[in-house]
Amino acid sequence: MEFEYPLISGKLLKRYKRFLTDVETTSGDEITIHCPNTGSMRHCLDDVKQVWYWDSGNPKRKYAHTFELVETNQGHYIGVNTGRANALVKEALERNKFPILAHDEFKSEVRYGEENSRIDFLLRKSNNNIWVEVKSVTLLEPAMGSGHGCFPDAVSSRGTKHLRELTLQVQQGDRAVLLFCVQHTGIKTVSVADHIDPTYAEAFKEAVAAGVEVIALGADITTGSIELNQELEVL
Repeated sequence: MEFEYPLISGKLLKRYKRFLTDVETTSGDEITIHCPNTGSMRHCLDDVKQVWYWDSGNPKRKYAHTFELVETNQGHYIGVNTGRANALVKEALERNKFPILAHDEFKSEVRYGEENSRIDFLLRKSNNNIWVEVKSVTLLEPAMGSGHGCFPDAVSSRGTKHLRELTLQVQQGDRAVLLFCVQHTGIKTVSVADHIDPTYAEAFKEAVAAGVEVIALGADITTGSIELNQELEVL
């Protein structure tokens, strides 16, 4: 997936009100850009070399620029635009890139379950259903070992609901997959953040015990493009 607009580098000043970030441009000006991330972004802004954003060129937008990447001092890239996760998985599905998600056809945003939910992707293979819920992972948790990532980065009651819904699909005889889309090039293994959301962690254990599959896919990220390119170990 190539970025729609050329990315521009800048110096991070601060993130606030969840959706706003102040950046110093290379010319020394200070601008406010849109931050398309609903999470806490825990540790994403701890060790920043520079940030990368794009200009929509749309004068009707209140904030014409959008925050896309963090580049760390260790040379890692973090995709902070959580809206990319589903698009990246869709691209991989269109190419039938990962055998573990092999399918004949798929649909996006299908209503399902008992709690008024929408599944990110419903795959069909040999007339069997595969329900796939996508979660974006950007939390590199140094205290848990080198290269270890966690989800969620904040308490997620919505995520817990999705685990219940996936479990129900397995109980009804279908496959169900929790897919961690890892948008951090420093993350090599993934686990549930029970130190952040123990309720989610307990629901995760119950879902896995019921037969819900868990997959983590890592991305190759540059300032020109981003693409899911490898399976990562889930602990």
